[in-house]
Amino acid sequence: MKDCNQCGKCCIHYGDGGLSASTSEIEWWENARPSIYAYVKNGNIWVDPATGEPLKRCPWLQQEPNQEKYTCAIYHDRPEDCRHYPTSIAEMVRDECEMIEIKDLQNPKRAQQALDAMMSDSRPAFLKT
Repeated sequence: MKDCNQCGKCCIHYGDGGLSASTSEIEWWENARPSIYAYVKNGNIWVDPATGEPLKRCPWLQQEPNQEKYTCAIYHDRPEDCRHYPTSIAEMVRDECEMIEIKDLQNPKRAQQALDAMMSDSRPAFLKT
């Protein structure tokens, strides 16, 4: 498995209504990060503050100038959904993640173990295998 190259595919794929945030995350944003909370409506995240309509893309995804690399403007305060991604090799294949290599597809069990080890610090206990 390759290191993340910041292609942004995961953020682009899930930034269109595919993410959620816990009540505690939303409450924390409301109190500590009102600029993030402005994009929350009725418990849904990434809603246009002006119109109340869901955004088609995460407002915090930023493309690096003149590059095909992306960064997250709220990386340290991003939702758990983002912190836990990717959770499985199948998910990475489905999302066309550029971290996947041929050897991962040839031995998905070993690749899943490598992914689990790589993500161990960002996943809660119930997601760990």
